[in-house]
Amino acid sequence: MNAGGLPRTQGEGTRAVRRADGGGLRAYLRGVSIVIISMLASARHLSYNRRTMRIFWPSPLPLALLAGAALFSGVGPAAARAEQTAAPAPPPATLTAAQMSGAVSIDAMSVPTPGELFAALGKQIKPNWSAAYRGPLTAAYSDRAQLALNLGGLVADGYVAVEAQDSQQVKNLGKDILKLASSLGVSKEILERGKRITDFAEQNDWNGLREELEATQNEVKQAMEAKRDDELITLVSLGGWIRGTQVVSDAVLKNFTPQTASVLRQPAVVAFLRAKLDKLPARLQDEPLIKKLSAQLADIEKLVSFPLGGTASKEDVQKLNQQTTAMVNDIVTKI
Repeated sequence: MNAGGLPRTQGEGTRAVRRADGGGLRAYLRGVSIVIISMLASARHLSYNRRTMRIFWPSPLPLALLAGAALFSGVGPAAARAEQTAAPAPPPATLTAAQMSGAVSIDAMSVPTPGELFAALGKQIKPNWSAAYRGPLTAAYSDRAQLALNLGGLVADGYVAVEAQDSQQVKNLGKDILKLASSLGVSKEILERGKRITDFAEQNDWNGLREELEATQNEVKQAMEAKRDDELITLVSLGGWIRGTQVVSDAVLKNFTPQTASVLRQPAVVAFLRAKLDKLPARLQDEPLIKKLSAQLADIEKLVSFPLGGTASKEDVQKLNQQTTAMVNDIVTKI
């Protein structure tokens, strides 16, 4: 362990968790300070990624998030506990690449990152990622909810630039992310991440960049939680998911096959996001932008809720892209 109490290596973190039980596991997780302890009461075998600060919980039933058939067939603690109960056999001490791709991510929001959405799509087709670029944000936002939504969207844009392997675009977006984070009062916490993003971009280290973008988003969420801005965590995740889904649905529409369209199945994710919006403080729920996004999510849930093993029609993919594009436009238009 290092001075901060974090494991020096993933293996050390795994061994520490495997040694822990009951109160010991709770103490370890509290020290790591990444997840809500109550969500992990039944966990026994976890693998810790130090760079991204994520804990992976091996799922006995492979989730199709990165396999292409479906994204997040179950989210949240209840679904995770049910899966653990159904298959009590202990997993190996470390995760293979296949297991990692089927893991349930546990953090403040059980929502796939834009990078995970893009990885699922990349298993089906080779999109023209640079075609998904959009112009820089020019508005000077003052509304904190709108700032958080746009910050999530910028992180998604960063993943697009990484997939396009465009180092200059990554560096530009890194600066934009820091600027918005500063407006939210959390730039100090991710300043070092911004420097690393620039370094990795100059070195064309695309895997490192994917991890740094994820770590940046996680650190923003942790900083918000520390400042008791928990509701903004929801909006950062929502903004990233909307922008990521817009990019993916556009690529699927341009390269439509039933198999490719299957990556858009995300009913549990949308239901989860809607539930989180319903729990926002009344002052936020009453904001016109939040009300509009919440209503649009209800329509989107229908479009991504086709049966497991099924797929979306081309017409539904087009509707999904139109909906998410409208939502992105609403988010970037200054209130």
